[in-house]
Formats: sequence, C-alpha cells, structure tokens
Amino acid sequence: MRNPVVPAVRRGLVCVLSCAALSAVLPATAAPRVKEQQRVPFAQRYHAVQHGGLARAANSAITCREATGNDRAADLPCLSARGGKGAAANHAFDMFYTDVDDDPNTFNSSRAELALPKDAQVTYARLYWGGNLRVGEQKPPEDNGRVLVAEPGGAYKAVLADSVIGHRTADGADAFHATADLTELVRDSGPGMYTVAQINVAMGRSGVGAWGGWTLVVAYAKKGAPLRHLALWDGFETLTRNRRSVDVELGRMRIPVGGSGRLGIVAYDGDRGMAGDSLAFTPRAGRPVALHDSANARDDVLNSTITDSGAERIRREPAHRNTLGYDSDVLDLDAALVGGADDVSVRVGTAGDYVWLGALFLEADAPG
Repeated sequence: MRNPVVPAVRRGLVCVLSCAALSAVLPATAAPRVKEQQRVPFAQRYHAVQHGGLARAANSAITCREATGNDRAADLPCLSARGGKGAAANHAFDMFYTDVDDDPNTFNSSRAELALPKDAQVTYARLYWGGNLRVGEQKPPEDNGRVLVAEPGGAYKAVLADSVIGHRTADGADAFHATADLTELVRDSGPGMYTVAQINVAMGRSGVGAWGGWTLVVAYAKKGAPLRHLALWDGFETLTRNRRSVDVELGRMRIPVGGSGRLGIVAYDGDRGMAGDSLAFTPRAGRPVALHDSANARDDVLNSTITDSGAERIRREPAHRNTLGYDSDVLDLDAALVGGADDVSVRVGTAGDYVWLGALFLEADAPG
C-alpha cells in the first residue's frame, strides 16, 4: 500500500524568486525574519513509502587558498589536501571561497550534478546549507538564511530558509545550518548540474578552521523501482568535548529481513585524520551497528568527504576529494539490516573534535 507523498508538518516561508545577480536578491524586509536557535532538535521532515528512491547533489563552498606568484612549491600542501592525500584539516590552511560561476556579483559558488533515473518523478526536494561565520573574518548572521540557486541551464534564484535556523557559537567557531523546500524548482527542472552560491561562510585561517557547503536531497517515484521508505530528518546538534554523542530517534519503520538500505548524513567540521568520529545505525533497540566504508573509516567517519558507498559518484565543480570540513556521505545499511528493522535510531559520536550535525536521510526497503 502506498502512503501519500507529503512532507512533515513543519512549515514556514519559502521564497524562490528569479534574480540574475546578487544585487537582485530580495531585501530582508521582503520576508519575516526566520528565527535562529543554538540547538534545533532533530525531527522528521519527510517520509513516504513509494516505488522510487533518493538522490542528492552536494558540494563544499570553501577550500584552501593557493599561493600567489610563481612559487608552485608553496601550493603543494594545499593541492595535496584537495586531492585527499594525508590527514589534512581546514585549520592548517588559509581558506578561500570556491567560485565556479562567471558572475562578478557572487563571492562563492559551487556545482554538483543531480542524477535521476529515466522517467523518475520528483516528489520532494530539500536544500541544506551552512558553515562557519568566524575565521579570519567575521560574517554577520543576517544572511544565514539566504542563498542563490541556479537550476541546470538557469539563472540564479534567491532562496530563503523556511524553518528555524540553527546557529551556535562554540570553541571559537560561529556555526549555522539552514534549509529550504525546493520541490517545485527541482520538479520543474529535473536532473543536471545545480549551482549554489552566496553561502554565508567566512574565509581566512584560525585554530578552528573554515568550512561550509550544501546538500540537495531529492525523493523520486519511479514505476518498477523497489518499494521503499524514503525519509529525511533535520535539526542542529553540536558534539563537543562535554557532549560526545548524539542519538537521533528515527521512529518505527518496518524494514524486511535481509532488506537493502542507505543512510545519508550532513555534518560540519569533521577533520580528516582526527580519529574518534563514529556513526552507528540501530535497526532495533540494543543492536547498534557501526557504519563505515572504504572512504569513511570506522573511527573517522566524518572526514571531509562527499561519497556514496565509499566512492565519489557525484560530478562536482570543483571536485576536491577532501572538502576540508564538509561531509555529505551516503553509507550502505545492508549489513545492519540482515535481521530487518522496526525501531530505528542513529548515533553520531566524537572523541574530542567539535562536530555540527545538520541532516540525516534514509532509503530502505519496505514490506511489499
């Protein structure tokens, strides 16, 4: 039996208006101010049971700065970090915006491909973005809830957050996480390269480092695809030295014995090489299963990667292997679902690194 495809009831203001440049972005008076809170408890944003799946596009908004002049040797540490070599973390570098578009009015922009199966019908789409406002500079929080989005072949549209924005100062960082419904835009535009610009992140160098990025999660229906649970949860939780784990209850969800599934996570400031970050999926009470793969080690899951089942499958511009503080990963759940599932939860842990958790999404078989 197919459940109706509707988002969960958290509602707010969404604004998607055409603009060709930053000067065309709506003034703050165009919409009520979206509230910000230090902590936003995780809640289910969307859940459908349908023949289909989840897809996503994601990229980071900031990376290490290349040296000026002709001293290419000075670039090697940065180029090596971008290429994913070694235990490179954002606080070791002077960080600067990525900017792949040709628009002089944007200070950061990046692209990623949303790949959808042929004849897939988009049923829901949500954009997540965030970063650190305090590095070598301090960015004002007024623009936390505003980004620019360009669909494949399209011009920028201003997008405003539709929910309470997570925003917390801790350990020298000033971190935020925001989200907006993009269902109409993605349904009308379909697959292809999406560009996100003007994420409110700070550049420079500090002991906590610079980070930021975006993830677009899309649920789709497709005739002939397996019957699946498709679900998203979001919030804003901070892991610190005094709070080393966060448990997110995903609720009752029947998944058959031997079922197949995938879990996605969006998190900020996971440093590559800083051991102790962990991710566990609990299909039923008392049976946590540690998640890891070839790209995300068991004790360093949050290691600045954008991967699917251990591989880089998303076409991105730029396509740095080490995103230096932004994680948007999808990990297989098959081993955790050998005995099926009925009461699902996720635990994210850290041994001392500060981590900000923004979203979880799940695709898993449903009983026929």
